[in-house]
Amino acid sequence: MGTSGTLTLAAAPIGRAEDASERLRGALGAADIIAAEDTRRLRRLTADLGVTTDARVVSYYDANERARAAELVEELREGRDVLVITDAGLPGVSDPGYRLVTAAIEAEVPVTVLPGPSAVTTALVISGLPSDRFCFEGFLPRKAGERASRLAALAGEPRTMVFFEAPHRLTAALEAMAGALGADRPAAVCRELTKTYEEVRRGPLGELAAWSSGGVRGEITIVVGGAPERSGPADLDALADEVERRVTDGAARKDAIGEVAREHRVPKRELYDAVIARKTR
Repeated sequence: MGTSGTLTLAAAPIGRAEDASERLRGALGAADIIAAEDTRRLRRLTADLGVTTDARVVSYYDANERARAAELVEELREGRDVLVITDAGLPGVSDPGYRLVTAAIEAEVPVTVLPGPSAVTTALVISGLPSDRFCFEGFLPRKAGERASRLAALAGEPRTMVFFEAPHRLTAALEAMAGALGADRPAAVCRELTKTYEEVRRGPLGELAAWSSGGVRGEITIVVGGAPERSGPADLDALADEVERRVTDGAARKDAIGEVAREHRVPKRELYDAVIARKTR
């Protein structure tokens, strides 16, 4: 077997074709095979860039990612260069690419990245929220219960968080965030980044949820501020009193413990133990 080909992960513009680099133009024209998330979008991109390619174009998306990865590794082994490109941004970031990279590494095939636009970092820096430390959480689960569990686990996350979301699920996502992280938690909804109708709406999660209920279109990235640092140890006895007040007002004890723990940024288990301890005195 001769020298293997190279796998290139190529970042595509997230909005404007003119954001494409000269390296991307050259790579599109030089690749033997282009694996595209959407072949129609690839054709539009090459037309906008004035690029002519003789590459064999194959589809590479979520449903066929596993099977296609094996095929592409064989092409790489035989010496053909493969370029992977998604609809927007960098392959592997909430888009197909990860499985192919790991398969190529296992096959000892060279892997390189052609860097470029990213909705994650673009939204982060335009949000106005701290960007020195952040985490990317991708898309939240579609089912309400799973979404609530994921957000509950993030309630104490101190870093700025970045999410992707579909426009028709935006309000549900923001309402769930407000419930889990606090309605006053600062956030930004970034819509149609780099495009003609780019919009960044900043404010507390509760206000953003109300705003989005009127309907929002386009590609959406949500940036949420991290949990504020606690100024000192929580007074669990006082918080247990607050739980009991809410129970007296009609709330279920489990719900009251969850709400108070979330609002005061204390572990739910510690507050639960404090409530039980008060009942046994």
